[in-house]
Amino acid sequence: MSVEGKVGIGFRRDFATNFLNSDVLKPGFVEFAPENWIGMGGYWRKKLEAVVEKYPILCHSLSMSIGSPDDLDMNYLKDIKQFLDDVNCQMYSFHLSFAKCDNAHLYELLPIPFTEDAANHVAEKIKRVQDFLNRPVGIENSSYYATAIPEMEEVEFINKVIEKADCKMLLDVNNVYVNAFNHKYDAKKFINDLPLEKVLYIHMAGHLQVNEDTIIDTHGEPIIDPVFDLFEWTIAKMKPVPVLLERDFNIPKLAELQGEVSQLQGIVNKVWQTVEK
Repeated sequence: MSVEGKVGIGFRRDFATNFLNSDVLKPGFVEFAPENWIGMGGYWRKKLEAVVEKYPILCHSLSMSIGSPDDLDMNYLKDIKQFLDDVNCQMYSFHLSFAKCDNAHLYELLPIPFTEDAANHVAEKIKRVQDFLNRPVGIENSSYYATAIPEMEEVEFINKVIEKADCKMLLDVNNVYVNAFNHKYDAKKFINDLPLEKVLYIHMAGHLQVNEDTIIDTHGEPIIDPVFDLFEWTIAKMKPVPVLLERDFNIPKLAELQGEVSQLQGIVNKVWQTVEK
C-alpha cells in the first residue's frame, strides 16, 4: 500500500491498546522507533505484530548516532536490518546528529559541527549504512541550541552530506521552525535551499516556547498554526511524500491526535490534490 500523501502516527505503547481496539485514530501508516522494539517478546511483540498486520510501516532510529567519532556498531546494524525486514519497513531514517562517544550514551541528540571534515565523516558512514541495509536512508535535520565554531551554514552542511552520501532526507518542518526562531534565520529560505527532491518523508511535531528567545523541541505539545502554515508552504514545493505526526509524551486522547492527523491530511489533500482512502 502506497504511503505517499498519507499522514501517519508514531506508535507509542502509551496508547497501543486503545489504538488497536478502536477506530478513533486512523493514520495512513505507522512509524516505529526500532530501538524501542528490538528483542521485544510476549505481550508487546503481539501488539507490534498486530500493528504490522494492519498498517504500512516506516521506521526512524533514535540511536544511530551517525555523527559520532566511533565506528559503526555492526551488531546494532544487524539488529536494525532484521527488524526492518521483520516489519516490512517501507522507509527508514535517522537523525543527522550524534548521541554517543567512546560507547558512552548521552541520551541527547547533539549537533554535528558544520565543517567539511564532519560532512565527509558522516557521509562515508551513511554510505556504509545504506550498503549494509541494502536500502536508501533518510537523514533528519535536527533541532539544536548551540554549535561548535562552524565553517559553513547548517543548510550548506546538510546539502553536502546528502550529496556526498547519495542519501535521502527526512525533513522535520518543526525543527526548521525551532532552529529558525532560536538562531534568527528565515525558515522559508532555509527550506528553499534544501534538496527538496531528495525528501523521503516529513516529520511534524509540537514544541514549547520557554521564553521570548527560546523554543524547545519537545514533541509533547500540539502543533501550532505557524508550523502548520510553514508545512503548507513547504509541501507546495514538493512531490507527495508521507507525513508523520510525532507525539512522544504528554499523550492526549486519541480523538485529539486524530484531530491533528486530520488537519495535516486536509492540508495534504488541498496542496497535493490527494484523496484520503
